[in-house]
Parts: sequence; C-alpha cells; structure tokens
Amino acid sequence: MPFISKDWRSPGEVWVKTEEGWEKKKILECCNFLLGQQDNLLTRYSVSDHSDEEKADDIDNWNEDENSEEKENKGSINHFKRPRTKYSSESQYDGVIQPHCHITIKCTKEIAGFNGLSEALKRLDFRSAVHDVRRFHYICKLLDLLVSHRLNALSGCAQRVLFNIIEEVAHQVSQSQQNKHMLDRLLGQLREVVECACWGRPLGSTILWEQHLTTINRIHEIADQIEIRQPGDNEEPQFDQLPEECVREVLLRLADHRDLERSAHAWGVMARLVDELRIWRELCQFHFSPRQIQSVIDTSPSTSEDWQLIYHKLRKCYGLREEYAEMIQLCRNCRCLFWHSIGHPCIAETDPHFMEKLEDVDKNSLYVPIPPQAFLKFFSL
Repeated sequence: MPFISKDWRSPGEVWVKTEEGWEKKKILECCNFLLGQQDNLLTRYSVSDHSDEEKADDIDNWNEDENSEEKENKGSINHFKRPRTKYSSESQYDGVIQPHCHITIKCTKEIAGFNGLSEALKRLDFRSAVHDVRRFHYICKLLDLLVSHRLNALSGCAQRVLFNIIEEVAHQVSQSQQNKHMLDRLLGQLREVVECACWGRPLGSTILWEQHLTTINRIHEIADQIEIRQPGDNEEPQFDQLPEECVREVLLRLADHRDLERSAHAWGVMARLVDELRIWRELCQFHFSPRQIQSVIDTSPSTSEDWQLIYHKLRKCYGLREEYAEMIQLCRNCRCLFWHSIGHPCIAETDPHFMEKLEDVDKNSLYVPIPPQAFLKFFSL
C-alpha cells in the first residue's frame, strides 16, 4: 500500500511491497528488474489513479500469485525471484529512470552528510550490472572490500543487498563459466566471517542472520554445481596447436603476475615464453610509471636486466595498478554517481543558464572516475 507522509519535513514517498519487504518506488524505478515482472505492478500503483482499497486488493492478488509461483519452483537452486537481464544497450532504459544516485559530498547546516550504502547499491542497480562483463570485475572488487573488512559495520538492509548481489555473481559465473576464482574468494571470506562470530553468533539480529545463512547456503549450492565445460576433442584449433607468436600475444595481455605463473605450470611452451624479458618488461610498463621503474633500477643497478625481479620490487613498493573496463563516475555538476556508459539525468541539461557557465569548461573534467575504495568513502565505512 502506498504511504504518503504528512510530515512537513518530507514530501512523502510511495512504497511498494516486494519479495524482500517494502521499498521506495523511486529506488525501484532505478533498478533494471523493473523491466520485468514488476513493470505492471508499479504502473498500477499511481497515487492519483486508484483508491487505497483498490491498491490493497491489487497487492494482495499479486502476493498470492507470487506465493503460488514460489511454491511451484521450491527446491530448485536455479530459481530466482527477480529476472536477470544484461545491459545490451542503453535503449532498454527508454521510459525508465537511469540508474544513478545523488550523494552528499560536504555536510552543511542545510544538508546532513549522510549517504546510505544499501540505497546507493539499489539505485545504481548493482544486482543487474553483475551481468555486464564491463562492470563485473569492478563489482567483485567492491564486494571483496565489503566482505573482507566492513561486513560487520554494515546495516542489516545493506547486508541483505550485499548477499543478494553475491548470489547474482554466483548465477553469472554459473552461466558464463568464467571467473570462478572470484566467486571462490568471496565464499571463502564469507566462511571466515561466519566462523569468526561474537559470543558464538555473528553481530546483528538472530532472525536476520538466519536469512543471511540461508542465502549463503544457497550460494554454496550454486557454486558446488558449477562445472567448467572443457571443449570437445574434435573442436579445432586447440590452444596447444597455436604458434608461439599467438601464445605470446595472449601472455602479453595478462595483467596479473599470478596468471603468468599459473600459465607457466600449465604448458611447457608457455613456461618458456614466460621467462622472456619482454613479458615482464611490458608488465612493468603497464603497472608503473617510467619514474617509478627508474627509481628501482637506480637503487639496484645489478638488476637492471632482470625485469621479473624489478616487477616484484615495484609491486611491493608501489602496489599494482587497478584497471576496469568501466567504473562508477561522479558528476561534479549535480553530485551524482552513475555508470559512464548509461549516463544520468544531470541538472546541467535542464538549466540553460548553467550550460552557459560550462561552455569554457573541459567536459572531460566534469566526470571523475571513482575506484571501489573511493566509492566506499562516501558512506563512512
């Protein structure tokens, strides 16, 4: 049932009941699953078109239909409550609010500096963004930071959203047959969090953590049934049939030294190619600046030709560069977080006077990329 607040401090919000509880309509409109089963649900709940009694009847009927579908699908681990769709193009957001989230950067007397992580994850539609290959690694890195260091500091709602996203990651790994090591890492961290309990139980509500444990067990069931399908013997060309030039080009595109080391153990030809100086020299040039490389060479002149040793010294000294196909962007005009390829409804597009001020400004400087560590700083975590 929609709820309209009479409090003068708030214009009121329309609330919609979902399978996870009551949620604000504005948040649901930013989610990709709105294009699926709840499309008709939200359009029916217009405050001006229906009476409260009609809305209550519609919600009850919808809940009955949902419960009957859940009973039919009970016991299937591949059953999920929200349809998952891929970001094939930006055109699918026609008529739907683009995923974005306005944040408070600076606290003032008029504006309280509070940003909710759970609301931001929903508004940016992280759950559906998992199925986009451009955003998968960014989201997994963010989940890794939350699970390993900040899980107990999250609210109950944020924890529920976090586990739902991890479950979505498990479905994506199962379907794509890729990045299983990322899922295994997340599950290992979740296992450590559950085992390191406070007074025998994790921090938080007992009922809430029972729901979390149910979700974690469901994720483990999905992960246990993932089997990487090997190509058939009759399919050609096989990887070991490629010439060395092609194999070298594959190795030159690996940005992690651990992948190179695993490749060396997999095949003798790759082991010989991994020992080449060019592989490690280009890996150093990718992760580090010329000044950083030169600083290490100056401190140890004897290692000037051993690029593998130089790489490991640079890695321990400066850390590795993080590269993502797509990152969350911050708009300096409206203080809004958004996915760069989708865009956002900026205030500059609706205010002609504001556009005049931006004529002499570099448009590329208006959007700031936000890495996962910086993203969490907006939420005081």
